Amino acid sequence: MGAAMSGTTGASGEPEVEVRRSRRRRRTVAARREGEKILVLVPAAMTAEQEAVWVPRMVARVMRAEERRRTPSTDADLEARARWLSDRYLGGLAQPASVRWVENQTSRWGSCTPGEGTIRLSGRLRSMPRWVVDYVLVHELAHLLEPGHDERFWGWVEHYPLTAKAQGYLLGWSAASEMDPPAGEPDPADDPSQAAGPPRRPDPAG
Repeated sequence: MGAAMSGTTGASGEPEVEVRRSRRRRRTVAARREGEKILVLVPAAMTAEQEAVWVPRMVARVMRAEERRRTPSTDADLEARARWLSDRYLGGLAQPASVRWVENQTSRWGSCTPGEGTIRLSGRLRSMPRWVVDYVLVHELAHLLEPGHDERFWGWVEHYPLTAKAQGYLLGWSAASEMDPPAGEPDPADDPSQAAGPPRRPDPAG
């Protein structure tokens, strides 16, 4: 491993960047987050001109990836994300009146009042990956189109490609935390009305 060169955060708010030259690396350039800085790995033989081109490019790639994974922090961000998801996966048909974070939901990840067009997400989701939050948003948006949990409802939800993965994540999180199943969602094995109908899908979002 060659000598490392480091940059620091400037007045423009750019992230701290460390460039490491490696004799093992021949052609490829890589970058990753390490704590508060972004580490860029370049070949030892790379020229200063090439480095000046590639380092900003790789830093921007890392920051774009982080932005895609970042969970919306404010109610305004959350509502904007919900409207984007509606446009992308629900044909723009689900138009909520409001979408906000709440801290008093402990038995559900999200809830929707279709008559008022309001959606609320549990603050516990803030620490989870954005694709999981996106699933809960799509789930609640779908309730604006279909209030129940019938096949039409699930047809809308499954437009979101990570539905099954997100459901597994939430079920696993709940099991690890020893949480009860979402309130108001009976076990299909205890519900005779489910026996003659279509199989019930897991519903960790509530």
